Amino acid sequence: MAGSIRPRPEKGADAFELRVYLGRDADGKVRHRTRVFHGTRRQAERELARMVVVQEQAPAVLATRDDRAWGARTTINDAISGWKENGWNDLSPSTTRRYASIWATHIREEIGRRVIASLSPYDVELYLRGLKNKGLSEASVRHTRAILHRSCRLARKWSGNALPNPVADTELPEWKLVERAHEVRAPSAEEVRRLIRTARGLDRRLAAFVRLVAATGIRRGEACAVRWGDLDLESCTARVDESIVAVEGGVSVKGPKSRAGIRTLAIDTGTAEEIRAWRDEVAKLARAIDEELAADHFVFAADLPATSPPHPDSFTHAFGKLRVLAGVAADVHLHSLRHFQATVLDPVISEAQKQSRLGWSTVHMARHYTDRIGDEDRRGADHVGALLDDA
Repeated sequence: MAGSIRPRPEKGADAFELRVYLGRDADGKVRHRTRVFHGTRRQAERELARMVVVQEQAPAVLATRDDRAWGARTTINDAISGWKENGWNDLSPSTTRRYASIWATHIREEIGRRVIASLSPYDVELYLRGLKNKGLSEASVRHTRAILHRSCRLARKWSGNALPNPVADTELPEWKLVERAHEVRAPSAEEVRRLIRTARGLDRRLAAFVRLVAATGIRRGEACAVRWGDLDLESCTARVDESIVAVEGGVSVKGPKSRAGIRTLAIDTGTAEEIRAWRDEVAKLARAIDEELAADHFVFAADLPATSPPHPDSFTHAFGKLRVLAGVAADVHLHSLRHFQATVLDPVISEAQKQSRLGWSTVHMARHYTDRIGDEDRRGADHVGALLDDA
């Protein structure tokens, strides 16, 4: 049984890395068990010899991809790391980015170092209340608890139920109404018209983007994914079946959140004209470099040829500058245009049709997106279009 030893001065003057050969896994990859040992070199050599003997006497089992021992010494960080290696790929890129950020910022150097078996629900609730006292929003604390709960639940499963899940019975702190973050406000029709007018004087692409989002209520990523083949400007329809999400180093095209996200929407004639004006402009630019617009080209691509989708964040930043130039209040964001759509459709079409138009999986979402005051899709499109037209 092979073993090796090497100094690890970055871990301390008396630190050595001990490594024992385990064999090859099912993929033929060599596996080792490693441990950092603190002491003299002679002590480290003795410990390595002991590890080799233990490994030789252990039952012959195939080494797995994860040599982590799920037991009494498993920490929260171990559990999250295990989940990251075995499960995060099932999540959307935006969700994994958010989880990674929360882990690095609020968990890793605090409760992440704690051994799961040593934690009680009281300890976890005290930690969550501490996050609230530091000024974290209700949503951030809720996401943090969700990460802890899922990782501890998985660690319990991977340990054969030997580990507890101290997060299971915990409760979130209470936020008073005055402590909660302000909800996104649905802008008025005049504010949206002002945004479109201002954008038209700056950038036809931005104007068409803002008009389409306001007129249909589609999500930022869905608008970035619209291709010329998805638009029928004669019959005034738009097909939504993809979304652009930010990933490390760029963007990725993905399917919708649910089946409800795949839909064909009516658009009003004013929106069709705004997009047609942008198409004429980009077609002229394409001809100048001997290119042609194709059905699979992205409508709002930043460069020609339009084979690469735009980054969603670029429109968020552009909208922030546009809002200032248009003199619109700071509580109106790009996503507010989706709230605008949900709100102004209230008196015109049914809740079920609004659910279909906005791509919600449940009617319950309507109550989240609507600022309540109390063929259908075409009537809704024309109604919103009339509100957006300057005339």
